[in-house]
Amino acid sequence: MAKKTYDLLFKLLLIGDSGVGKTCVLFRFSDDAFNTTFISTIGIDFKIKTVELQGKKIKLQIWDTAGQERFHTITTSYYRGAMGIMLVYDITTAKSFENISKWLRNIDEHANEDVERMLLGNKCDMEDKRVVPKAKGEQLVGGRRGEAVMIAKEHGIRFFETSAKANINIEKAFLTLAEDILRKTPVKEPNSENVDISSGSGVTGWKSKCCS
Repeated sequence: MAKKTYDLLFKLLLIGDSGVGKTCVLFRFSDDAFNTTFISTIGIDFKIKTVELQGKKIKLQIWDTAGQERFHTITTSYYRGAMGIMLVYDITTAKSFENISKWLRNIDEHANEDVERMLLGNKCDMEDKRVVPKAKGEQLVGGRRGEAVMIAKEHGIRFFETSAKANINIEKAFLTLAEDILRKTPVKEPNSENVDISSGSGVTGWKSKCCS
């Protein structure tokens, strides 16, 4: 059996409306690349990146979900095993921010109770087209059981404004989420960490991205 090259496996999930830049955020982090010609994610896709935190090698398995409603059944099935979820909206699209409350409800309904959550306001390089003030992301996003919830401070959900294009806060966001998960991960004996559910080759039939 091949020797494992990591100590822990963390499964992360990117959710949010279609077009907010989830795939670009993921590719900037995993490949340090930015491409404007991605087509919409079909179903679900993933990338792998190994990072070192607190002396441990952590394999991040990052799932990129489709934002379209027709893929809802496929994508919500991936919430349950996620250890960290990034909710992404586009600062130039008010609707994508308003829908964060819907995505939060999806997390409440489908994810584990102790999942780490993080809010990303993407495309912050497009300041001239901004319609969602940074203060809104830091404060009110609407939510659980019809009540407004303050997320950044009161509920412990971290918030970053990011830009995949300008490479602003992308690595910081992923590493911070991984650190938050690591902080509450119990120390385990070797070979007893989470099982890697993938073969490392993506999900057959659900992977449809292209770039020039």
